[in-house]
Amino acid sequence: MSNTLKVLVVDDSAFMRLLVSNLLSEDSSIEVIGTATNGLEAKEKAMELNPDVVVLDLNMEKYDGLYAVKSIMKDRPTPILILSAVGNTDLHPVFEALKNGAVDYMNKPNRNKSKIHEIQSELIQKVKSTARAKPKKITDQRLEKKLKAASFRKKSKYDIIAIGASTGGPTALEKILTTLPHNFNIPVIICQHMSQMFIPPFVKRLNSLTKLNVVAATQDMEPTPGTIMFCPGHSNLILNRENGIAKVNFTNQVFKEYNNPSINALMKSTAKVYADKSVGVILTGMGKDGVEGMKSLKARGALTIAQNRASSVIYGMPKAAVESGVIDLELDIKEIGNYLVKNL
Repeated sequence: MSNTLKVLVVDDSAFMRLLVSNLLSEDSSIEVIGTATNGLEAKEKAMELNPDVVVLDLNMEKYDGLYAVKSIMKDRPTPILILSAVGNTDLHPVFEALKNGAVDYMNKPNRNKSKIHEIQSELIQKVKSTARAKPKKITDQRLEKKLKAASFRKKSKYDIIAIGASTGGPTALEKILTTLPHNFNIPVIICQHMSQMFIPPFVKRLNSLTKLNVVAATQDMEPTPGTIMFCPGHSNLILNRENGIAKVNFTNQVFKEYNNPSINALMKSTAKVYADKSVGVILTGMGKDGVEGMKSLKARGALTIAQNRASSVIYGMPKAAVESGVIDLELDIKEIGNYLVKNL
């Protein structure tokens, strides 16, 4: 059974360790090779058992899940899936775990633990997709860069930057947006595959990290310099042009690869509205959402950028776009923000 995924389950509740282990074991391609009760034990078991994926709770006594994430990513980088009820009330720990190397997250039902049966299929899918990630050692992140206002000698030839991201995207987006100066003069609109409930706290988090104005897009909102708009996730966001003015709209159209929010929906409409005045950026993530959109952008003369393999948590969407021959530049995630500032 060489293709079996070896999973370590970490939770301070004996009931949850048993339940999650049983749910995962019902899939013949998954083997739960061990369990742990806190972050310290999780790190020790990860070193001992060499799992393919760690399914990790965050809220545990003494040594919590964030301790486990930091320790594991420092000493033995391993794909980690956060499965925790803490996200039902406070998403800050979830985003911190992602920033420190966790791959993905799921909310655990917090009122009725037996309801976790309802998320079994999604949990199994998430474990399998998390296993495809290429985690990297996390170095000390305490140093902060003080961004100076950029000197823009003339108006950019581009009027919009559209960014699509999926698994690994929150951390990638943080790296890009915290590189942009407060006077960045091109509107940015972002489609991140994320549950609708996660968008507002993520927007709030990014607002605390950048001087730019980060908002969840609403009907008829106009893309403006200094503002970063996020697709809110309740439906697929598109851009329309009315009386010469670009505005946000939403569509019930179903897109093959992904919906609510669809990267293809955003990118295709961006190509239609902005044509060669637009920049498309495709970041880390599984699947092919965004590829058709990037094709539309390229066909209209837009600049197209993909995150490179080395810096992608999952080199799925960028790879598909590159292999489709529609990418002008492949850049490390640490280079994308600087490129947008210095070269556009």
